[in-house]
Amino acid sequence: MVYRSPDKAQVKACAAALRTRFESAGALPVEAPVLVSSSALLDLYGEDLRARAYTTSDTLRGEQMLRPDFTVPVVQMHMAEGAEPARYTYSGEVFRRQEEDEARANEYLQVGFEIFDGSDPAAADAEVFARIQTAISPLNLKAMTGDIGILMAAVDGLRTSDVRKAALRRHIWRPNRFKILLDRYAGRTPVSPARVALLKAEDPFAGAAPEIGLRSRHEVAARLEVLRQDLAEPAIPARDVDLIEAILDVRATLPNALEQLRDIAVDLPAISDAVETLGARIEALEGRRVNTAAVEFEAAYGRTHMEYYDGFVFGFLVERRPDLPPLATGGRYDALTRVLGAAQGRPEGIPAVGGVIRPGMVVELGGWA
Repeated sequence: MVYRSPDKAQVKACAAALRTRFESAGALPVEAPVLVSSSALLDLYGEDLRARAYTTSDTLRGEQMLRPDFTVPVVQMHMAEGAEPARYTYSGEVFRRQEEDEARANEYLQVGFEIFDGSDPAAADAEVFARIQTAISPLNLKAMTGDIGILMAAVDGLRTSDVRKAALRRHIWRPNRFKILLDRYAGRTPVSPARVALLKAEDPFAGAAPEIGLRSRHEVAARLEVLRQDLAEPAIPARDVDLIEAILDVRATLPNALEQLRDIAVDLPAISDAVETLGARIEALEGRRVNTAAVEFEAAYGRTHMEYYDGFVFGFLVERRPDLPPLATGGRYDALTRVLGAAQGRPEGIPAVGGVIRPGMVVELGGWA
């Protein structure tokens, strides 16, 4: 099936109306460059990004990418010259390579709304969610939420080494790799005899092939030492792993999910603050007349496609069209502002949350006349 995009004039009119709606809420309209430095994006997303981004280069600016989203350039702009609190809105094309599914557009419009304000994060989360939900309410979409911060807090509470915690945190957005590591650290997956022999060898380079890789012998030796130390680490207690898995199994409406997570927090106090942050967010959502009993929460939501979010995440799904991506997505990205702020002399960052709508899908689904 060949994808036929909706009428472009209608999509642009829908995007303009959505942007005007956010401007009326106090958001400053901003523009973002179409070309973004590859190094900044690759540092954030890893080399996997190359598979879904368009790259180009020139002798003066080096390798660049057509923007895969607006968040990075908007954060860079704010950290360079913005003042807090701040609200921004924008609209424009983003670009994603589609090498397996021709029905998915490789260029489409996004309209976004972002808040940079650390005074009341729960209120900011609720505002972004509620404004986006209201903007697309005629479509009666399914609202999904999650909270990456709870899983991060659970990892930090594990009784294991900081090296192992760092590895698990790094792979939170790669569920399969996360499970493989967790099972290995818990002793559920035995270390292969060949690996043990290599790490225990007096000279692991004895009889090795010529050095042809990018890493030096010193770098390889340092990595082997890290693995050797890890081999001596005791297994993560089974009870801790069970609690992580209990968190990942939480799937319920927001109020019910909160109660389940509070029960888990009794045995895993490390997540208590993150769970109470969820509680404050629910209260803030209800203060904005969001029916939280109709909003679903899934602890694992957002782990496969929201790499830079580190707290609240949300999406609006078209239940009758499982072939379509979420029409709107968003979340909190405090850590991203610290990473990008460091280059501007502002390593402390600023709490930030935002979301985007795809006006092309709004038109396609009949949400715009």
